Amino acid sequence: MAILIGDTAPDFEADTTEGHIHFHDYIDGSWAVLFSHPKNFTPVCTTELGYTAKLKPEFDKRGVKVLGLSVDELKNHGGWSKDIEETQGTALNFPLIADEDRSIAVKYDMIHPNADNTLTVRSLFVIGPDKKVKLKIEYPASTGRNFDEVLRVIDSLQLTARHQVATPVNWKNGEDVIIVPAVTDDVARTKYPEGWTTLKPYLRIVPQPRT
Repeated sequence: MAILIGDTAPDFEADTTEGHIHFHDYIDGSWAVLFSHPKNFTPVCTTELGYTAKLKPEFDKRGVKVLGLSVDELKNHGGWSKDIEETQGTALNFPLIADEDRSIAVKYDMIHPNADNTLTVRSLFVIGPDKKVKLKIEYPASTGRNFDEVLRVIDSLQLTARHQVATPVNWKNGEDVIIVPAVTDDVARTKYPEGWTTLKPYLRIVPQPRT
């Protein structure tokens, strides 16, 4: 069964570069990003892990715990970590899970037989504090992931979890948002006393709430 947005993220225990973790306990009360790699010492993933390490202050600011996953032995993670630091200029600063038996990859439906029946595809999940999956993305092996986009989506997810708004196309943090149709004009007047712009009855634009 494929994991869908809104499903509870499967729990697991695993050894990582930062010790043994129980996933649900580890992320308790936080947002999380879990992203997989086909194996250690792969070129595209080396660049991804280095860039994600550079972005760690941005994830920390948003209360997001990042975890990488590789279907490789823990003893090999150290050598790959050194390569990442040497080539990308930033040391690994978040847990890299060793999923040698592929049990976690199977739980998260990360192995696609049509692509390769042993290696994980490059999947990424954003998981909320309620341990529900909020976003899932899959990339082919040849295309590097866009972690700036992951941060943008997390900004949207966190904002829309707090307020009855949606974010429009290409939205970035600080830009105008959309009042969701479930909020009537009467309710919106209380929420947004300074008003909004009505393009259509179903499309009402308002400055991003700041609280």
